[in-house]
Amino acid sequence: MGRVSPFPPPGPLRALALATLANTVGTGLWLAGGALYLTRDVGLSPTSVGAGLTVAGLVGLTASVPLGGLADRWDPRTLRAALQVCQAFAAAAYLLVDSLAMFLVVAVPEALLSAGNLAVRAALVAAVGGPTGRVHAFATLRAVANLGITAGTALAGIALAVDTHRAYQVLVVGNVATYLLSAALLLRVPRQAARAGGARRADGAIRRGGPLRDGRFLAVSGASAVLGTHLTVLTLVVPLWTVGRAGAPPPVVSAVLLINTLLTVLLAVRLSRGADTAAPAARKLRRAGLVLAAATPLYAATAGLPVLPAVGLLLVATAVWTVGDLWQGAAGAGLAYDLAPPHAVGAYQGADGLLAGLAQALGRGLLTLLVLGGGAAGWLVLGALFAAVGLTAPALARRAVASRPAPTGEPAAAGQPVAPV
Repeated sequence: MGRVSPFPPPGPLRALALATLANTVGTGLWLAGGALYLTRDVGLSPTSVGAGLTVAGLVGLTASVPLGGLADRWDPRTLRAALQVCQAFAAAAYLLVDSLAMFLVVAVPEALLSAGNLAVRAALVAAVGGPTGRVHAFATLRAVANLGITAGTALAGIALAVDTHRAYQVLVVGNVATYLLSAALLLRVPRQAARAGGARRADGAIRRGGPLRDGRFLAVSGASAVLGTHLTVLTLVVPLWTVGRAGAPPPVVSAVLLINTLLTVLLAVRLSRGADTAAPAARKLRRAGLVLAAATPLYAATAGLPVLPAVGLLLVATAVWTVGDLWQGAAGAGLAYDLAPPHAVGAYQGADGLLAGLAQALGRGLLTLLVLGGGAAGWLVLGALFAAVGLTAPALARRAVASRPAPTGEPAAAGQPVAPV
């Protein structure tokens, strides 16, 4: 009988999962309540908050590659714990925000820490999971993260219902506490020792100039990033479409997102299987593009239906969308890990995260304009784009694999946790 719990058996991955749970409870708190704290309690305008977060997010992406590279040279566990302590201080600084200028002073460093920490996390997952287990570990942590965000969102609802200055302060302090708890739990993960310097020198010629000059890697990562905008579609475009075009009542948005959360918890690990190396991961990415494309006409059709059939079709479309979402996540992780030189896993994950972040930032405006402005035709254009990008993935991956030199030095034992240098 298979495991029902998304938490892995006792061991390093279990410790990492508990740290992820604590961290993402805070993520849910801030996602649900942060904007309302800044507008209703601090008094900033919604436009100022949106513009400030956009600027901070774009600036923050510049930390991805440098901090990812740092994780290749230092123990990523200790580095991630230190970054989470720094993020706790940045989160606490929101209590001092009383103007737009102060908001930017806090939001920009917080975004730099957050973006860099994602690259460090990816390096830590690779070290804990090892060459044959890192995609499984990635999928496990994704399922746990969904639980954490859901719990945090529910807790934030208490503060939002009270809607007082004290309640919003408790929400901010709660977010701070989850960073500190997560950092403490990370220290239960064994230290990840660096590989010998000779291995790094042997691999040093693999990608001269770093990941941002590795065009074939960037092409694969860019294709994954385009498909990764499914997150923006689900969390921004679909809610607006559900209420504005499908004519469903606002609570249906929660049901749509709940379907995605439940399926992610149940299926993330199962659908990640077979994406450990580049070739099968690229085929899974192609499959993800085609499945996401298949869901777009289902969403489009909801605009012309009565409310009850429209709601039913929205839920079906979201279930299909979630399968594509999970295949894309697992395939993107497998490609980013397998195409990275062993000595530069963190830096390459940083570059992968940089492209994903840029795609999300650009996608918010472009996808909203395409779908909400174009209606059913916009959905079909989006589906065609996802299908086309997915179909190119295997060829792009083959070119990237072909450009890699033959391995040098002694390979790591299969299945053993290996830390990047």
